[in-house]
Amino acid sequence: MAKDHSHRNYSHTQKKARNGGGGRTPQDRARREFSQNFLVDRHAVEAVVKAAEPEGLVLEPGSGEGVLTLALAEAGAQVVGYEIDPRLAGRLASRTRGNPRIDVVRGDFTAARVPREPFAVVGNIPYSITSKIVDWCLRAHGLTAATLLTQREYARKRSGDYGRWSLVTVESWPWFDWRLGDTVGRESFRPVPSVDSAILRIERRARPLVQDRRSYQELVELGFGGVGGSVRASLRQRYDGVDAALAAAGVARDTVVGHVHPDQWVTLWGRLCG
Repeated sequence: MAKDHSHRNYSHTQKKARNGGGGRTPQDRARREFSQNFLVDRHAVEAVVKAAEPEGLVLEPGSGEGVLTLALAEAGAQVVGYEIDPRLAGRLASRTRGNPRIDVVRGDFTAARVPREPFAVVGNIPYSITSKIVDWCLRAHGLTAATLLTQREYARKRSGDYGRWSLVTVESWPWFDWRLGDTVGRESFRPVPSVDSAILRIERRARPLVQDRRSYQELVELGFGGVGGSVRASLRQRYDGVDAALAAAGVARDTVVGHVHPDQWVTLWGRLCG
């Protein structure tokens, strides 16, 4: 039976419902309330499972109708699926009651307790709270990897595919590798969203690239502060030897912060803080 936990609005989403009464049927109203877009393409499901290489304990945000849940279990994972829609959670729990590899939890994944044992996260996650789910993953000490089907633009930004790097990626880089996977077209979902999705893989490194998290994050946050229009101008507010550190990292003196590769930040930390 599905466990009952407190929850908020989430599923694979584009936008939150504007009112609770839209839709002609209970299913339509649920899709509006929980902003659901279900993955219906078998090839897309296979691509996610292949990217995840699931084994051991896997938490799945937004199990929905259970297509990915069942595929992960069939691949050998022990799956705990979180589903906020009580109708879908109850249906999936009934459907999988005899499957020892699947446990369905009715509730908000972002409020879930972090397991004591190592685990992975795999899911077709909502656009509207993607950042909350990613933040939860990055804070979870036992997480080995997160394989997330997100809005393609989000995945490209976080993996540096535009040639620019975001603060969240740079800050977490010494501990996590971010990679862009296959594109999953909008036609792979029902209802069909307005944009394509992509697989984003966030994998914990076996060994951190820096030894002091606090000093590294202080360096990065100062660099992203935007003072003077370049990373050099920002870092010179607090650190000595910035020009030599930039040269060692291969960063031009007029480089804007978004164009500094995360590996270059690691070199800057080693020169300025290590």
